[in-house]
Amino acid sequence: MSRKLYVGNLPYNLTPEQLGEIFTKIGTVEKVRIILDHLTQYSKGFGFVELGDEAQAAAAIAQMHDQEYFGRRLKISYARDSDRTSR
Repeated sequence: MSRKLYVGNLPYNLTPEQLGEIFTKIGTVEKVRIILDHLTQYSKGFGFVELGDEAQAAAAIAQMHDQEYFGRRLKISYARDSDRTSR
């Protein structure tokens, strides 16, 4: 288990602050990162959220995966350790 979550299907204009805010209903948000294209600096439509503990991460997946936020159904799962973007 992990405290770090992958969040996909994000609107391209979403800010890290907006993303973090929806996870504060579940628990303590420690880190939020939206992945940007290196050339254009526009969002790639996914990011990562790190929560306070594993129980909060599990609750976030159970409650928020495939639910509509910001007009889109978010895809939420545990982040893989081998993700290049997790550095």
